[in-house]
Amino acid sequence: MVKYKKYNTAWPVFVLFLTFSVLTGCGPRHLTNTSIQGKQLPVTSQYATVPEIESFVKPFREHIDHDLDSVLAYCPETMDKSKSINGWQTTIGNFEADITFMKADKALMARENKHVNVCLLNHGGIRSIIAKGNITARTAFEIMPFENAAVVVALKAEQLTEMAQYIIKEKKPHPLSGMEIIINKDGSLKSVTVQGKPLENGKVYNVATSDYLSNGGDSMTFFSKGVATYDLEYKLRNLFIDYFKEVDTLPIIRTERIIQEK
Repeated sequence: MVKYKKYNTAWPVFVLFLTFSVLTGCGPRHLTNTSIQGKQLPVTSQYATVPEIESFVKPFREHIDHDLDSVLAYCPETMDKSKSINGWQTTIGNFEADITFMKADKALMARENKHVNVCLLNHGGIRSIIAKGNITARTAFEIMPFENAAVVVALKAEQLTEMAQYIIKEKKPHPLSGMEIIINKDGSLKSVTVQGKPLENGKVYNVATSDYLSNGGDSMTFFSKGVATYDLEYKLRNLFIDYFKEVDTLPIIRTERIIQEK
């Protein structure tokens, strides 16, 4: 007959529990954020200026103001995105698209020995008017306050057709250059030409735009089908400032790029 020795099991269990508690109690504590609270602190006149800070900032402010407010060119007529030409384009949209096309084409030729064929920007990206009068660098910051940069996406003809269909569906005067879209009376797409020539199936066209749109902004998903993308490392704002420095008077461009038959 087998005899089992009787042991007192309570004491080992207690020692094991105590050891586990000491080890876990000495480990690093992982804190997690459970709530976030915010409070808006408006900068108003009730806060007195600190003379020492004002004295330190003043030369920098004066230098920036001088750069921003120096007159670069003249605009003979106010360009306003709320005033369309036949519903499909605006003078400010035409201006932005044509200047971006021109500057992007020059940059792409220097980098890749290639030409830009089309430029497409977005109507919502125009954040201000260009008022009649003197034009400064501040004007460029007003119409393009974002840090968007110019890029060129190589798209096949099929994607340019998608682009035209997107514009028709959106019914917005998106800035467009280099391309002409004809719309039937019933609102369907009739034809697309680039630089005056019909689209060629399989041909690749270089489309200048912003990095925001090339990444799918404003649901422009056709840019994701590009066969190549060229980063020009050229902010749109700087592109406009450079143009302002080159000319005396801004052009008022009323040419129609999107035409609906009546």
